[in-house]
Amino acid sequence: DTEETHSNMAARPPRFVFFVVFCITIGGLLFGYDTGVISGALVVIKDEWDLNSTQQEFIVGGTTLGAIVGGLFSGYFADRWGRRTITFLSSVVFILGALIMAFSKHYSVLIGGRVVVGLAVGAASMVVPIYIGELAPKEFRGRLVTLNVLAITGGQLIAYLVSWGLADVHDGWRWMFAISAFPAAIQLCCLPWLPESPRVLIQRGQDERAHTILQRIYGNKVPESTVDDELESMRRSMRTETAASYRDLLRTVNFKPLIVACMLQLMQQFSGFNTAMYYSATILKMAGFSSTKSATQFSIAIAATNMLMTIVAISIIDRFGRRKLLLISFTGMIIGLALLGIAFIFIVGLVKITKDTCGEYIKCGACALDDRCNWSPGSMVCAPKSSTLYTDLTDNCEPVNGRDKAGTWLALASLIFYVALYAVGLGNVPWLVQSEIFAQGIRSRAGSIATATNWVSNFIVSVTFLTMTLHITASGTFWLYAGILLLGLVFVFFMVPETKGLKLEDVQKLFAGTGLPYRRRAVSRKNSQSSSVVGSRSTSGEIANTQLLRGSQE
Repeated sequence: DTEETHSNMAARPPRFVFFVVFCITIGGLLFGYDTGVISGALVVIKDEWDLNSTQQEFIVGGTTLGAIVGGLFSGYFADRWGRRTITFLSSVVFILGALIMAFSKHYSVLIGGRVVVGLAVGAASMVVPIYIGELAPKEFRGRLVTLNVLAITGGQLIAYLVSWGLADVHDGWRWMFAISAFPAAIQLCCLPWLPESPRVLIQRGQDERAHTILQRIYGNKVPESTVDDELESMRRSMRTETAASYRDLLRTVNFKPLIVACMLQLMQQFSGFNTAMYYSATILKMAGFSSTKSATQFSIAIAATNMLMTIVAISIIDRFGRRKLLLISFTGMIIGLALLGIAFIFIVGLVKITKDTCGEYIKCGACALDDRCNWSPGSMVCAPKSSTLYTDLTDNCEPVNGRDKAGTWLALASLIFYVALYAVGLGNVPWLVQSEIFAQGIRSRAGSIATATNWVSNFIVSVTFLTMTLHITASGTFWLYAGILLLGLVFVFFMVPETKGLKLEDVQKLFAGTGLPYRRRAVSRKNSQSSSVVGSRSTSGEIANTQLLRGSQE
């Protein structure tokens, strides 16, 4: 009867759960908006303030730098003050950062505003998944936590729509930044009705309040004995976590999953995806889309692809499994980046943007990438921006022949394909796997290290992309990302086991012993083939996990 009740609840969770998740994931929406809006804003700010590539990179990287600090410290303060308090503080900081950016008159002030917003972004990226995970009923915790990724992609899509709508408005970039204050204000209004995490309340000795909140979360269809069991399980978990320390991460059973979590987060950033999102309008202008507004329009298509494929991922991740989606995602992204590099050979040419004079550039795409130069469509020459010999100088590149047009549309198609394959796997799975592979007592500490790895690598990629396009060409940059993903594909194949269908306490057994996790599964699969107790319809991954867990228990 208990299992049937849980099944009914999982199919029809209480409305209170949806309300709570909606309010909390506003933090994810703000995360996505503030990291996505810079793409459209930067195209305008670059021309208005005459910024070079290094200055543009630090405007983008300012938020990431703040996120590194915000993510690291929010984990500590979330344990001391509670998840709800950190959510409140992040909303306030989001509003403060939005106002600083909107009213900035100087480059340094804008950088400061981006760093302030970054503090809130880092706090949200750390706290929101934990907050949802601790409040959500266990039967559909995975789907609800992944909804935060959907909120992030939705925020990015909204950012591109706003950028497109304000592209030709005077001081439109200021409104782009200011708008982010409104969702934060909505979250502030929701906070009085948001409960604190039952886990935090148990830490404070407020067991009765924790019991009341759990009853609201599980609803009236679940007997009170089930809620009591959940409460007791949390008490045992809290006792275990209190006894754990960072030194425990060096134990083999914890160190191997830590490597997996950190490497997946590293690959998520070194795939170049966030660079593609941050600079998508700039990339598309490089690819030949003739104006800021048209480039931003196609950026909307890219962001919409990201959001739609995230919805697809949520619907299939429990059916296909984490490992399979990662392998598909890595393979597809490698193909997409390879094609994107080929497209830019047609558009820009395989040349370094480091010529001594503007006149040495023979293609508009290469000319437009050099901060010193503009292109004359009438004369088909590249000249210094200050030149008075030409009256039609521009940094927009209109395709003039079939070769250029083919390269332009190949760039757009490959970029969308690359984003779609990212969203279906690498964009979601690292966060989900990170929440599954650690023991309860060490999960928050290991998670903070993996999250910090994500933001540090994000910063490195964001401040080097435009510089790399200048020195190793745009095509070389995309091919470099493809090479990194190829190494990541090998890592996933050998090191990332399938966790689908396993209890959290059983996932740790996949990392027991001295062998590689996947090889342990492979050995188990061989053993399972000669076993008469396994049905012929079981999948190889399920057979492997079943045999491995049996062996661990024996």
